[in-house]
Order: sequence, then C-alpha cells, then structure tokens
Amino acid sequence: MRLAGPLRIVALIITMGLTWILVTILLGGPGGGLPRIQQFFTSPENSVTAEPRARKYKCGLPQPCPEEHLAFRIVSGAANVIGPKICLEDKMLMSSVKDNVGRGLNIALVNGVSGELLEARAFDMWAGEEYCLVGKGCSVEPEAPCSVGSSPPDVNDLLKFIRPLHEGTLVFVASYDDPATKMNEETRKLFSELGSRNAKELAFRDSWVFVGAKGVQNKSPFEQHVKNSKHTNKYEGWPEALEMEGCIPRRSMAG
Repeated sequence: MRLAGPLRIVALIITMGLTWILVTILLGGPGGGLPRIQQFFTSPENSVTAEPRARKYKCGLPQPCPEEHLAFRIVSGAANVIGPKICLEDKMLMSSVKDNVGRGLNIALVNGVSGELLEARAFDMWAGEEYCLVGKGCSVEPEAPCSVGSSPPDVNDLLKFIRPLHEGTLVFVASYDDPATKMNEETRKLFSELGSRNAKELAFRDSWVFVGAKGVQNKSPFEQHVKNSKHTNKYEGWPEALEMEGCIPRRSMAG
C-alpha cells in the first residue's frame, strides 16, 4: 500500500510526457499548431497537393494542333517483340491491341480532307515465297510458280495497295522487324514520290516511320530512319524504336 502513492506519481509523469510528445507532433513546433491541426480537418479537395501532370492532347501530344490540322503519333516496332502504333486525331488506327499490325511495313491510308481512315494493312517484307531473278531458277511450290523477274507476293500486294492512291491521300508508315528485304525499285520509287527521302536506302531491319501524301511536290518533313548497325543497335540485332508526332495540314477539297 505504501507503494501506491509513488506509482501513481510515476504514472502521472509518464502520461504527461506522452501527452506533451503527442501535442508537439500535432502542433509541429512553435507557430505551426493551427495549420497542422487544420490538415486533419481539411477535405482532400481543399488540401495542398503536388502540381498536376502536364496536360496531354490528341494522341498524347504536349500541345494542341492548330485548326485544320490533324494530330498524329507514330511509333515503330521495337525489335521483333513490340508492335508499332499509328494514332491519328486520338484514334488508334493500327496497334497490337487492335490486332492489325505485322512484321514488315504497317501502312494506314487516310483521307487528307476528312481525316477518315480508308484502309490499314501490314505487308511482310521478309517471309514468303522465294522469287526469281533474271537468269535464275525458281524454288517455289509447283502450285504457285513464279515467272522470271517476278516480285515476291507481299511486294505485289503492296504495289497494288499504293499504286492507285488518289490525290491528297495521306500515307502513314511504321516499320516492324524488317521493312526492306523484299523491297524492289518500283516500291522505293513510289515511296519517294510520296515524299520519302529514305526509301531508296532502306535496308534489312532498319527502323522507319514516315508520313507522306499522294501528289506532294516536296519531301515530307515527317520521316525518321535509323540504320541497322551492330555498332549502334539498341537491341541485339535491331536499332532503337522510333517515335514521331506532329500536326498535318488538312488537304483542301480542291487538293
């Protein structure tokens, strides 16, 4: 019973000490009491938060395009693992998620006036039947013979795809894995006429993104190209993926 008094005193001192520590934490030291307490009673909407993220516009562009311009972003494939993407006016035209991309050249044709997608296709520039060169023999199945000097099937399909383009048609191109092994001179010439500077030198496993148009007079400002080189490749056997974005003027009805 004699210890009851001293124990009460010790308990009181401990309680006062803990209370002082708690009050110090809440008040945040001299002069900081009211703001610190107010934080506990302030709604999340009114509380101070970090600066908001920078606003993104159509297709993730950092700023909006001018009137009568189409916003776009093109990303080439990464090695032979991650497929390409083509976005226009915040609409994904081609991507792995849409399941409409493939090895080779991924091409979206767009109405240059309305911005509407006309057609999107992928053309394999590596696999497929072997083709004949002048003076060489064919090594294909008898059911699908090739003639001397003929082009690979995918190149023929590609030529049929881009030869009849109407004036003002926009052409969006993104490479994936290998864009050029099957390319012939006519293919390179047609892309050059669409405004490409690099189509003539495109080679095995290069990375390439390009936006051109039927009937352009000058070379397109929207093109990027990275050569496949073991000295500079980002991936083993492939160069880095390319990403390009911008604003394309709509074509007038008169072309």
